[in-house]
Amino acid sequence: MAKKIAKKIFVVDDNEMLSMALEDYLTRQTMHEVQLFKTGEECLKRLREQPDVVILDFNLNSENKDAANGMQILEDIKRMNKYIHVIMLSSQEAYGTALQTIRKGAEEYVMKDEAAFKKIVSIIDGLN
Repeated sequence: MAKKIAKKIFVVDDNEMLSMALEDYLTRQTMHEVQLFKTGEECLKRLREQPDVVILDFNLNSENKDAANGMQILEDIKRMNKYIHVIMLSSQEAYGTALQTIRKGAEEYVMKDEAAFKKIVSIIDGLN
């Protein structure tokens, strides 16, 4: 069995409670290094740190109306470094939204539900 390698993970979500809960879950369940960002713009400024995975909320501008939304940030991440894995996280159940994010380069689209954190860990564990 292959040894799991710790990854650098950026969590980008303007819901501070959810971000902190996800960070806690990831650091308890895995050896990954996790950094939190409230806006996509903050994440983009630190992209030179070469995260392996970005967990990106679809609706990033609920707190700061001037902040870019998740789709815009996804496009910017992929333009800056197409090799960074992006997992979209959203409360939207629309298949069209999920498909749109996958077409723009997201690895996966995960619904914010009680199983979301477990799904995220499973996806990350499956990445090379």
